Formats: sequence, C-alpha cells, structure tokens
Amino acid sequence: MIFSSDNWAGAHPVIAESLVKATSGYASAYGTSDLDKKVEKTLSEIFERDVAVFFVATGTAANSLALSSANRPGGHVFCHREAHVNVDECGAPEFFSHGSRMTPVDGPLGKIDPVRLEAEIKRFPPGFVHGGQPMAITMTQATEAGTVYSLEEIDVIAHIARKFKLPLHMDGARFANALVTLDVTPAEMTWKRGIDLLSFGGTKNGCWCAEALILFDTAKASQMHYLRKRSGQLFSKSRFIAAQFDAYLGGGLWLDLARHANGMAYRLAEGIEASKGARLAWPSGSNELFVILKKDTAKKLEEKGAVFYDWPVPHTLAGSIAADEGLYRLVTSFATSKEDVEQFIAAC
Repeated sequence: MIFSSDNWAGAHPVIAESLVKATSGYASAYGTSDLDKKVEKTLSEIFERDVAVFFVATGTAANSLALSSANRPGGHVFCHREAHVNVDECGAPEFFSHGSRMTPVDGPLGKIDPVRLEAEIKRFPPGFVHGGQPMAITMTQATEAGTVYSLEEIDVIAHIARKFKLPLHMDGARFANALVTLDVTPAEMTWKRGIDLLSFGGTKNGCWCAEALILFDTAKASQMHYLRKRSGQLFSKSRFIAAQFDAYLGGGLWLDLARHANGMAYRLAEGIEASKGARLAWPSGSNELFVILKKDTAKKLEEKGAVFYDWPVPHTLAGSIAADEGLYRLVTSFATSKEDVEQFIAAC
C-alpha cells in the first residue's frame, strides 16, 4: 500500500522499452537528434501551435529556468504560499535568477486568490526602487493541495498577468492529472488561457526522468538555450529524455496513465468518506488526497504496511484539526493497484 508519492513509482514498461531501444546506434548530441526533433514536433501538435521545447532533468530545473527567463533586478515572483517553488525547491528559483524573491499569496486549497494577488502586485508600484519590481506570476496545475484550477480561474489569473504585463508560468508537474480532470485539450488549459511558459512534467506520471520547459512564444526562446546550458541542464545524450517523451506521448499513453492514477484516487476518496476512522480534509481533483486521521489510526495503518506522509497543516486549516488527529497525504500513481486501494480502505 504505497501512497507516499508518485515519485516512488517506477517507469511504465512502454517507456522503459523506448529507453532500451534508444541505447543502440549513434545520434547527434545536445538536442539535435531526429528523435529530439520528433518529440518537439509532437508537442507542437499536441499544443496546436509551434512551441519551443527545452528538455531538463527535474521539475525544479524547469520552474527555475522559466522564472529566471523573466528575471528583473529586484524582481518579485508571485506564487501561492504553499507552492512547490516557494516551500520545496531550496531557493532554486531565487538562485537561478540571481536574487529574485518569491512573494507568497494566500488562497484556499492551494489556489491563488485573485484579489490578494492583485493587492500584492500593487505593493510594488513602478518607480518605487526600494521595494523592487514585479517579475512574473507562477501557478501550479494541479496544485500542491491536489485541487485543479478551472479554465475560468486560470482566465482570471491570466487577466491580472496581462494587466500588469507580467509573464504567467504554469508549474505542470502533474499537468496530465489536471488535464484529464478538466477533460480539455492542452491548448485550452495553457496558451489559449494566457499561459506563457509551462513546466511539463513526465516523471510523476510514468517516466524515468523526463521534464520539459515549454515556451509558447518561440520568439522568446533564444536566451533560454544559454540559460539551460549555464544551469547544467543541457544533456549531451538528450535523446534519452526524448525517448521517454516519445513513448509517453505516443498513442495518448500519458493521458491513460493520468486517468488511472486519478481513478485510483477517486476510489480511495470514496472509501475514506464511507469509513468511520478517516475523513477527507477537502475534495481533490487529481491524484493527491489529504486525509485527517486519528494519530493512532495512522500508526495502525503504517503497521499494516501502508506508506504515506504526514503533512503540514495549511494556514487556512489552522485550528480545525484536533490534538489527537493529524493531516496526511495519500498519492496514487499509474502503478497503484485496485488491491492496494481496497486494502487501505478496509484497514480504515
């Protein structure tokens, strides 16, 4: 019963097989191979426009490079208080951009509150040199709380970004999970809404090590080549990342894997809601669930082989969890089995 993280799951067999095939023969290096170009073309087709694609190793690298491309002296990046870029990336976005700051914005269930976002941006009026200047907005889809921004909610954030002439970045570490929840096209969830840069994740959804930074305005891609090289993210044998994405995107595998992960989470949520020993902290729209358990119940589940993380209580839930209770995160993946889900539910 492994519900610790989708990072714990291995690679899907089809993706692993594609990697093995890529090991033979020769291919030109540094992103110039036929396979690299094939995947770039596939991503342009998926997003319904020409896009600039930069393969990297981790989501942190993708996020940090995206934000560093928007760098301004004294820059502020506006993000949700619990966003991965703010609490889980060891200052990498600030490091890559040579001193920008993450400026947190509150909002319920992992989503940026638009009113608070605009108020935060207005704290840095043009010409007030002492406070620095707005630099970018980044939003996470699906969020760190497992929730999903609707298209209308993305529109509102994008409108604010345009109003203040700020690039809008989407951290899509679980992009596929959010996409299948909304049942829309990749274009409809990104550039058609006003997203400028996307961290497109594959590692959490069945790849071995495959992330991509996607720029929807190809005219702005020239400097990214240098930023990626300087950051140590330009792989000589990048065909091995391309091989993963080739299999991942082929035949809609990436969407099928996300549907399975989400489906397992939905079944788990149903069982938890019907149990006497557990309850959902809030509804989820992806493959992450946040559950309130008695601490004794959590210990018993662990003794029976369940693996999951205790989780910091968000600011918006402070005071709502009893002293003998805890908040825990359960994450499903493409590798989660129905048997594991039912076994966990029975143990609750």
